Amino acid sequence: MFVCLCTGVTSHVVADVVANGACTSKQVAEACGAGSDCGRCRHTVRGMIEAYFREQDGCGEQHAVTAAAV
Repeated sequence: MFVCLCTGVTSHVVADVVANGACTSKQVAEACGAGSDCGRCRHTVRGMIEAYFREQDGCGEQHAVTAAAV
C-alpha cells in the first residue's frame, strides 16, 4: 500500500527504513521521502514506527521522547 502519495513511497519501503534504524518521522522522511512534502502521511508513518518498536521492544530513550514530543 502507498503510505506517501506525494513521493510514491510504499509501506514496505517505510518498514525497511524503520527496520534499518529510523526512529522518527523526520528520519524516515530523510531516508525515503515519505512525509517530506505535504505531510498528510506523517501520522501513518508515526504509527508504523510505533508499531515496529512496540514489537521490537523499543528504540531506546530517543524513541520515547520523540513519540511524546510528536
